[in-house]
Amino acid sequence: MKVLILAALVTIVAAKSTYPAKTYKPSSYSAPAYEAPSYSAPAYEKPETYKAEPYSFSWDVKDEYYNDYAHSETSDGQVVTGSYRIELPDGRGQTVTYRADSNGYVADVKYDGEAKYPPPDYKPAAYSAPEYKASTYRVPAYKSPVYKSRARY
Repeated sequence: MKVLILAALVTIVAAKSTYPAKTYKPSSYSAPAYEAPSYSAPAYEKPETYKAEPYSFSWDVKDEYYNDYAHSETSDGQVVTGSYRIELPDGRGQTVTYRADSNGYVADVKYDGEAKYPPPDYKPAAYSAPEYKASTYRVPAYKSPVYKSRARY
């Protein structure tokens, strides 16, 4: 019997596992490295200046869809003068004549015609005050409980 137990112990000790032992390797990745951004020092640049050139333009629009407006402007390089005209929704015409020079912008606004407002095309809905009635509740009715016994006597 001692021989049998000794043989069993030797067999257990000599037995080899079918699965390899777990081994852990160190990480193959290094820590991320970032370069700090570099910025150039701010530098002042003198803005480009252009010589003022004289110009003149004019345009106007007239069509059947209420678009009726115009604009004209002239400049000698120092002083800008011009005017624009537009038809307002109330039927009047508005003309703005302006001048812009070293003293600032000065506008003269004139209106032609009289304002005409169309009558409203809606009709207010008929409204009656709400009526409130007291709530009515039925009187609760409870039936007497009936117990049925399942026991056999």
